[in-house]
Amino acid sequence: ALFNDRTDGRPNLSERETEVLAAWFHTESKDLVGQRLFIAPSTVRTHLQRARAKYAAVGRPAPTKSALLARAIEDGILTVGDL
Repeated sequence: ALFNDRTDGRPNLSERETEVLAAWFHTESKDLVGQRLFIAPSTVRTHLQRARAKYAAVGRPAPTKSALLARAIEDGILTVGDL
């Protein structure tokens, strides 16, 4: 329910965008995310760009990896314990 709730400024991230975000926070590079999820690094970048655009569209920009991580924690996508 949290992922689809736009009333509190939460973007409607797709399941794959959420999966890519979580994998990116657990790895050191987009290349490693691609290997882990069996997708091209360019596809990883596309999912991350879309997630950032969705956050910006609801007034919560996340231009850096750390800002995106903070948003993911705020929205319950990840917990500090997951890291």
